[in-house]
Amino acid sequence: MHLASCFAGVGFGNAGVHLCHGLSYAISSQVKSYTAKDYDVPYSIVPHGLSVVMTAPAVFEFTGPMCPERHLKAAAILGVDISNISSADAGQILAEQLREIMLKFKVDNGLKKLGFLNEDIPALVKAAIPQQRVLGLAPRPQTEEDLAIILEESMVVF
Repeated sequence: MHLASCFAGVGFGNAGVHLCHGLSYAISSQVKSYTAKDYDVPYSIVPHGLSVVMTAPAVFEFTGPMCPERHLKAAAILGVDISNISSADAGQILAEQLREIMLKFKVDNGLKKLGFLNEDIPALVKAAIPQQRVLGLAPRPQTEEDLAIILEESMVVF
């Protein structure tokens, strides 16, 4: 188990699993009245994947300048022709592709659709701060204000 845990840590560090995951724990823990489609449960729940993807476009816009080549590679894997894309646009290009995929798959359009309001942002930031094991993996250091901006931009995604 220890070896598996180490492999997972290496994988997380190399996969760019950082801000989206750190913020997802805050989103899932602060949910008020949302239950995902096809979840037949008597309580509010935001599935992990949904809570992660909600902030992904804003996160990649934020982290794009720090490692544009990785963002462009991800965009290419997701189907973007990056042959004429400037590295300065890497985060934006990846974010736009994610938004298109989210729209195509009818993912709820942002945190507002999950029942959150702008007034919830301070509590979401406060709940995310303890997640340093993943927030610290981000290629760009972030402040509480940065996290608040990412969450605000995630209220409506597309």
